[in-house]
Amino acid sequence: MTAPDGHVSVRYLVDDVDAAVAFYTTHLGFTVGTNVAPAFAEVFRGALRLLLSGAASSGARATPPDRAAQPGRNRVNLPVEDLEAEVERLGAAGLAFASDLVSGPGGSQVLLEDPSGNLVELFQPRA
Repeated sequence: MTAPDGHVSVRYLVDDVDAAVAFYTTHLGFTVGTNVAPAFAEVFRGALRLLLSGAASSGARATPPDRAAQPGRNRVNLPVEDLEAEVERLGAAGLAFASDLVSGPGGSQVLLEDPSGNLVELFQPRA
């Protein structure tokens, strides 16, 4: 299956759609598509279409109640050119990291949490 518009979509359930839109656009370079807060918004970065679903959205209502309040371990992976510079920039903006910067055979990464606790991985591939 391929998306008709060429985007890859990921849905995050969020507590506050406006706060999530501000987080992704202000700090991570996303642009806003549709925004019908408090129910739903979509933001874009390259081919990624991130669906931000508030409690009133159909996406949130489809989630089983026992899982609705639990962010998962899955995350969006955003490649960056200079991870240390991004850590410095985002730390200066007052954002807290959910992990330390770690390096492995494929590169280095650090985890942020969005305002609802969803994880965002910033990743710099090994040169």
